[in-house]
Amino acid sequence: MRELSLNILDVAQNSVSAGATRIEIDVLENTGTHILTVRIADDGRGMDEQTVRRLPDPFFTTRTTRKVGMGIPLFKMAAEMTGGTFLIESEPGRGTTVTATFRTDSVDCTPLGDVESSICALATMNEQIDIVYTRAADERKFVFSSAEIKAMLDGVPLNEPSVMTWLSEYLKENAAALGDLQPGE
Repeated sequence: MRELSLNILDVAQNSVSAGATRIEIDVLENTGTHILTVRIADDGRGMDEQTVRRLPDPFFTTRTTRKVGMGIPLFKMAAEMTGGTFLIESEPGRGTTVTATFRTDSVDCTPLGDVESSICALATMNEQIDIVYTRAADERKFVFSSAEIKAMLDGVPLNEPSVMTWLSEYLKENAAALGDLQPGE
């Protein structure tokens, strides 16, 4: 994928399919060590150890509509090409956590892309799920919770056009206040 934001959206959609009621997405950069960590955790149905081991294989998928699954293998490859790491932790009935680290000083580091638009789409299309998004650069941090926003809106849906516009601007403004998270963006 051309942007990590698309990998994040793909993994989060897997969480939705796994019946998650809460998805946590962390995008954390340490500029001193040149490490970007992307973590997606859910409380979905989880997977057994054998399934987790097979996920990085592009010819393995749990979907019945196709015979290949490229999301996880491409995300893993993107992390490892930079000298980073990739880890999937899961337990049946307890959810799944996917953690990828990237060396941002590597020429092979994929651009982060528009994560905020991905978060906005995820939150507005899945109002039944609490999306918690943390974006941090060194000591600066922004945390978004769709449950908190829904409580403030007092029954107005997140997919109401004016709310969607405001939400998109809110996410982008707060992320921009952190400064550039990745060289070349």
